[in-house]
Amino acid sequence: MKRILITLLLMAAAAPALASEGAFLAANTEMGDRASLQRGAKLFVNYCLSCHSASYMRYARMAEDLGLTEAEVTKSLIFTGAKFGEPMSVAMSTEQGDKFFGKAPPDLSVTIRTKEAGPDWVYTYLKSFYVDETRPSGWNNSVLVNAAMPNVLWELGGTQAAVFEPKHDGHCPEGRPEVEGKCLVKFQPLAAGTLSPEHFDEAVRDLTAFMQYVAEPAALERHAIGPWVILFLALFTFVAWLLKHEYWKDVH
Repeated sequence: MKRILITLLLMAAAAPALASEGAFLAANTEMGDRASLQRGAKLFVNYCLSCHSASYMRYARMAEDLGLTEAEVTKSLIFTGAKFGEPMSVAMSTEQGDKFFGKAPPDLSVTIRTKEAGPDWVYTYLKSFYVDETRPSGWNNSVLVNAAMPNVLWELGGTQAAVFEPKHDGHCPEGRPEVEGKCLVKFQPLAAGTLSPEHFDEAVRDLTAFMQYVAEPAALERHAIGPWVILFLALFTFVAWLLKHEYWKDVH
């Protein structure tokens, strides 16, 4: 029993470190932070919902989970003419998406769950746009190369250029991703946005947290009862140890 408890504690302690390793930035989202999720919802409807749907999520469910009233959602978060009980669907049709972007933008309901790195992938992707005049949109992305999506957050975070160097011995140095046969060295700021770098990071984190919530709304309840479950297991383990000690005290 002691060995099992020690193993569980070590796994819990190692989880944050494992999340921060690899080629992706750590999103460090907080699913229990309602204010963050509310800010993320506002960013999503303003910058994402014009092209991408989140059709698995209904406005009414979102309001209940995030502590918002119907009036608040209707006034501040519904811009497509949808009703309060309807899903978060985009007004743009599939045909229009094909015409404008070459391929209709995907539904974002479960995007985070389809990525191995989860929130870290989305967080890094949103921070990895750079100016590329060879692309139709004028933008490129080091995480998803030649993505059709433009940098919709450029006004908030500003613009940046990518600095590359040739590969050495056919490989990029550790920690430097390969983009179209070249090694990404760094991003060079070109123009500042309306937000400071720190506040832009927070905004991207809020948006990522909201997308994480949309992908699995039940996670909010799970996170809420999680500490109580751990407390129960700890108490049960202690009682079991006392019983074991009582039953075996006369056994030599």
